Amino acid sequence: MTEASARPIMSRTTATRRREWLAPAGLILLSLVPIVAGSMRLTELASDPVVTADNARFVVFPAPVVVHIVGATVFALLGALQFAPSLRRHRWHRLSGRIAAPAGLLAALSGLWLTVFSDLPTSDGQALLFIRLVFGTAMAASIVVAFVAIRRGDIRTHSAWMTRGYAIGLAAGTQVFTMLPWFLLFGVPDVNQRAALMAAGWLINLAVAEVVIRRRDARGMFRPSGRSARAAAALR
Repeated sequence: MTEASARPIMSRTTATRRREWLAPAGLILLSLVPIVAGSMRLTELASDPVVTADNARFVVFPAPVVVHIVGATVFALLGALQFAPSLRRHRWHRLSGRIAAPAGLLAALSGLWLTVFSDLPTSDGQALLFIRLVFGTAMAASIVVAFVAIRRGDIRTHSAWMTRGYAIGLAAGTQVFTMLPWFLLFGVPDVNQRAALMAAGWLINLAVAEVVIRRRDARGMFRPSGRSARAAAALR
């Protein structure tokens, strides 16, 4: 092969590698919103803050707050990298998954704990409490189902349910885009409007997740083969 003929092949390979990182990069950017907010909350807790009406629910229960923020941060960042095809073909995918999945489960369970046992802020209401319980439970259940699936070698089911769990976990970033336009156009939403806008963030993410899952199925990404069987055995 001549240098001239090799150049287009190298260009296509480089372009493909760049495209495969678009999704992880976008997910990381989206996750920066809750990560920055969580970092600010951790900084506040570390400074021994004065208890106020706004921070009381966090200061009174610092342990689940820390678990929730750290777990969600790890889950968001490592989960984003799972969408890079080149990384899925390496041992890194399995090793990072063993960290990301427990982190996501801890984030979901600590979030549920805070929803049930901490005092509701004035901007929340019973509708949002119920919605958080539904999606928090769905996130935890998705991760558990994904774990059970990979233990029996079902990579397709594992991938689908981890994608759904990740979509729910990343909704805090999407909710900025559902809340901000309303705030700019109409002002501070009331309790019911806030619940609807928050729910919209979760539903949008789940809708996108279903599109991603169906595109994988259409491409036959997890069609049974000797190679995929060996990969499934290695993940057990």
